[in-house]
Amino acid sequence: MDSSLNNIPDSKGTNAYCRDKSFSKLLEFYSGKDMLSKIEKQFIELGEIVGNELEDLALTADKNSPKLSKRARDGSFTNTIEKHPDFIKLEKYAFERFGLAAMSHRHGVFGMQQALPPIVKYGLTFLFVQSEFGLCCPLSMTDSLTRTLRKFGDNKLVNKFINKLTSQNLDELFQGAMFMTEQHAGSDVGSIDTYAENIDGEWHLTGDKWFCSNPDADLAMVLARYDKNVSGTKGLALFLLPKRLNCGKFNSYEIIRLKDKLGGRSFASGEIKLNKALAYIVGDPKKGFKQMTDMINMSRLSNGVRASGMMQRCLQESLFIAKTRYAFKQKLIDIPLMQKQLLKMLIITEASRSMVFKAAELLEKADNGDQISQNIFRMITPLIKFRACRDVRKIAGDAMEIRGGSGYIEEWLDPKILRDSHLGSIWEGTSNIISLDTIRALKKDNNLNTLKSYLIQTVQTTIENENTKTLLSAIENVFSFVTKEIKEDFKSSSRKISSSLYYLCASIFLNSEGQYCEILANRKKISKLLVKYKINQNSPLERDNLDCDLINQFI
Repeated sequence: MDSSLNNIPDSKGTNAYCRDKSFSKLLEFYSGKDMLSKIEKQFIELGEIVGNELEDLALTADKNSPKLSKRARDGSFTNTIEKHPDFIKLEKYAFERFGLAAMSHRHGVFGMQQALPPIVKYGLTFLFVQSEFGLCCPLSMTDSLTRTLRKFGDNKLVNKFINKLTSQNLDELFQGAMFMTEQHAGSDVGSIDTYAENIDGEWHLTGDKWFCSNPDADLAMVLARYDKNVSGTKGLALFLLPKRLNCGKFNSYEIIRLKDKLGGRSFASGEIKLNKALAYIVGDPKKGFKQMTDMINMSRLSNGVRASGMMQRCLQESLFIAKTRYAFKQKLIDIPLMQKQLLKMLIITEASRSMVFKAAELLEKADNGDQISQNIFRMITPLIKFRACRDVRKIAGDAMEIRGGSGYIEEWLDPKILRDSHLGSIWEGTSNIISLDTIRALKKDNNLNTLKSYLIQTVQTTIENENTKTLLSAIENVFSFVTKEIKEDFKSSSRKISSSLYYLCASIFLNSEGQYCEILANRKKISKLLVKYKINQNSPLERDNLDCDLINQFI
């Protein structure tokens, strides 16, 4: 090695989509060749700016958090949030150029004659989050609010706001939010105190909301108690809260303060005080919580997509560093310990991508009326939220370590990703809450057997290969354990149940993808390793005989 050469590898200038060898073929596998041919240019375009302009904007926005403006200089009430100009530029890319909040709800995005399937939206989000995590929250909130409103709201209410919610003009766009959490009612939703009054035929909300992401959104979905005599979630109705009234005046609520967060610093989270604020009831008041869960589930999936995307950025950066940085007169990639570390990162990262891409496929089928897909989607969504959002924290730490001392410096993306990675395990339910939700989903309507049958069928309909027997055996072992634990109602096992089912599902989906083409064939090897090290775990004292040659196929 020439000692005069810079030994601080920088991937800036590379295309984040094109350098990811599996990406295009996975999109083709889940969306079809025809769809890929129509939208791949947008993936290439986004990939080109992810590690360049978008990263620069994201780093600046992260260092310049939004500010709350309560009054104008003339003393008038403003109740608005001032965003950094670079964050607004990020919004223009996400909402305007790529239409990430609109594409699932109307035609016209990218010139398409129909709404785009979930795999396109989540695939682009998977790529976008590799630079910017924070903005993906307002994106997800706007997208999921629109979905929930269209699904449960009456036609008059939908027609009133749908064009604003799906606009690709930032000046006309209505962004969305979800106001649910209260000081004493985080995951315990049934304890919500915010109440709704019907005054002269209009609903008005009063109460305090403790953690509100995107608090100055134009529209927010709010859970409030419509009947004080009905306790728990049964007494909660779903309301749509506008920021401004029809006359243009601010609605009767106030942003009390913004949160000073560890991560997600580019976007605002705050506290809201409602004082008889006008709101529109959404759907059946007796089914408010059930309706809100639709929005929550979409948000949970979005969290998983973001976690997976950040893992992929960490993996790609680590691979780039390992193959270009020298130490001890050799490339890092040639050092066995580094190979082992990278391979462990690879297995977990690709497992998460298979899970979120499969979820996107299932969501599309579910929305088209496929009941089996709907049931499977309901079960794997909390699995993704639980496991992927935990795994990203470890991957982010490993990636920082591989970059070395530079990885601890704020000039690089590593510290931002590390901070951002911790939020996914908290909002929309902590890990314990999510794992218990998994158990509830499995217990309902014979879903446990439905999932088992689906996984067996997936293995059996895939061309028989070296993994077939191993996967079928893993299914029997995992479901034997899960069935026993659920039957005995041993809730302390819920996290272990969630992890085992997540990695089992991922190994099966990886194996199916590996049959598609030669480029994806290495996913069969990842599937095998996932079973061996995440399901059939060895003794902690046993040597890891990892197939480190696999890593060379990704560089």
